[in-house]
This record gives sequence, C-alpha cells and structure tokens, in this order.
Amino acid sequence: MEIQDLNQEIRNKYLERMEPKSARELSASWAGEDLLYSGKGNAIFIILPTPGCAHALSATGGCTMCSYIADSPLETVSSDELVDLFKSSLNKFDIRPKTVVKIFVSGSFLNEDEIPRDARDEILKLLNKEENVEEVVVESRPEYVTEGILKACCSLILDKIFEVSIGLESNSDYIKEYKINKGFSNEDFERAINVIKSLKSDYKITSKAYLFVKPILTSEKEAIEDAVTSAKYAEEVGVDRISFCPATIHKGTLMEVLWRRGSYQPPWIWSIFEIIKRVRNSVKIPVIMDTSGFGTRRGPFNCKKCNKKLKNLIIESNFDQSIPEEFECECKVKWEADVEYSDLSRSNTLLSDKI
Repeated sequence: MEIQDLNQEIRNKYLERMEPKSARELSASWAGEDLLYSGKGNAIFIILPTPGCAHALSATGGCTMCSYIADSPLETVSSDELVDLFKSSLNKFDIRPKTVVKIFVSGSFLNEDEIPRDARDEILKLLNKEENVEEVVVESRPEYVTEGILKACCSLILDKIFEVSIGLESNSDYIKEYKINKGFSNEDFERAINVIKSLKSDYKITSKAYLFVKPILTSEKEAIEDAVTSAKYAEEVGVDRISFCPATIHKGTLMEVLWRRGSYQPPWIWSIFEIIKRVRNSVKIPVIMDTSGFGTRRGPFNCKKCNKKLKNLIIESNFDQSIPEEFECECKVKWEADVEYSDLSRSNTLLSDKI
C-alpha cells in the first residue's frame, strides 16, 4: 500500500471517531514571550477554526505527522464568525509594546477557501490599528504564496512586519515525498520565497521556514544531519528565519501507528541540543527551536534527571541566539550509542494494510 493510501486510511478512521465541535469550541489563544526581529518581546497566539487544511483533506491524506485537522470543524465557518472569534481572542490580552501576533488556522492563512478574503482583510485591518503590534505571522503552503495575495495583505499593514511561515520540513525532496507526504518540492518552496523576496523593496515582508526534526523511517543520525543541511539550504534560498519543530506524536497519524508498534521514537533532546549547536555555528539568520512536548511520553525525551534542565537551556538560548552551555548526564552515553549505531538497528516493521 502506498504511503498516501495508508495515510488517508488512518486519517479517515480517526476523523470518524472524532466528536464534532463548534468553531467557538475550537478557537483558542494564549500569550508568552518570543523572539521578534527587534529582540525579546511578547507574543499572542491565536488559533482560528477553518474548514481544515486543504492538503490534509485531499486524497493524499496530508502529512504523516500532523493531526491539526482535528482542530478544525470540517465545515464552512462564515467570515463574520471568524472575525468575531479573532476579536474575542485579541481582546483577552493587554497588548504591550513589542508584540507579535501569530495566527494559526491548522492550514494556510493565504488559502481563500480556508480563510475568505473579506475575513482575512478585516483581521489585518484590526491588527493595523494596534500600535504595539510589530509583527504579524501567518502560515501557508507555498502554492498560495502569490504576488497578488501578498500585496493585498501587506498593503493593509504597511508599518508592520508580515511574515509568511512555510513548512519546508526538509531540504530533501525524497524525505518530503516518501516520509512526510508533504505534497510539494524544493522548486515550489523556492518559487514562494522568491515571490516574498521580490516584494521586500515595497513592503515589510519576511519569510520563515519550519523544519521538522525526525520524520518517520529516519534514524537518529539521519535526523540530525537532515536538520543541519536543511537549515543551510533554507538560508541559501533566502529565508529570513528558521523554526525547528522536533517530532511529537499526534493522534490519528501514521507516525502514531508506527510509534505504537515500537517502530518509531521522537528524537532525543540530546539530538536537539546537537542540532542547535551545529546550526547556530553555520547559519547567520535567527534559529528558533520549539520545545513543545519535551520530556513527555509523546515528545523528545532524555531522562527524568535532565529533561527539564535541557529544555530550559534551549528556551533561554532562543532569546539570545546563543549556543547552550555544555551539560552532562549519564543518559548521554545511551544517546551517543544510538546515534552511532542507529543506521544498523533500524526497525524491520513493515507497513501493511492492517492499521
């Protein structure tokens, strides 16, 4: 069975078991600290429920590690409701100076079938009125990154940075196609980045690449090497920032199926530590390492003695872009052995029709 068929079958079974929720139930927001282009500042995160990621809803079944489709009502949400939900979320917070607003839609903000243009425009107009908002960050697949759409967005927030984040995941087209089922190539990614670059003289527009650490069917050693080479590639293409997303096990995904069979484990936190050191020594653009799920059963894990310490060191290093201080723990020897011999100790579990 091809990976797309298997992926879609797993996703469909999961969606059938899901309890439907309203758009208001799925809407969420929170605040925290983050690294802006101007330095350490404040971040407001807003999740808007949309009909769902077009790629995940397609015949391909979407990406092998992603279950964000579960955060969607899987039905049309009116523009009025989307704007109302956004207002309600934004009004929860005291917007202090030096703030970035990050909008997540479990898909592509620039896809007008997911976020209608009138809703998108109204949301950007609301943000334009907020003097303390320096940056607006959205996510999109590259096929929706067009000159016309970007000009329409940027013209509504001329004095703010508008950052388009794209899930490149890996610079390997093989990994994207056969391990992630991403549905686009480096050529597609480069086209989108070039469109963004072409508008820099007229607008405050930037790009960010999401890079995924350790897709399925990937050894610990391969995961580290792929992360480093992918960061170098992203910088060469002209990306302005990089955000690494270490694997966590989402429900209803092919990754979860393999994990339950003992055929996949999220990366060691030591691997994340190694990636940060190597990447920050080799690229000059800002590099952020997400620490979601660190130290949990479904996320990157070392041992109970050092999980929290290493996570905190990584978070601190994100703000000043430093290389985290050296740290030792008895579990590091196990990680070193895993990296050295991981290519020899691969699981031989086969993908089958029985999922």
